[in-house]
Amino acid sequence: MKEFINNWKLIILLCLTLGLAPFFPEPHIVGKLKWIFGGANDMVFMDWFDVVSHGFPFILLIRLIIMKIISSKTGN
Repeated sequence: MKEFINNWKLIILLCLTLGLAPFFPEPHIVGKLKWIFGGANDMVFMDWFDVVSHGFPFILLIRLIIMKIISSKTGN
């Protein structure tokens, strides 16, 4: 499992597919984030679930970036 969540190629692939799907007219996560920043009026559980499911690959990517920065500062 550790190899799975620390695999750069897989995480980037997830960001480009699940994270951005559907691609047209705009990525789904972008529309949901606009909705949230606009006040999240009338969002239901399914909308919040969409944000989590489409956003999770980006959370993993941010986690990997932070781990890389920390390990480079400590010299590991």
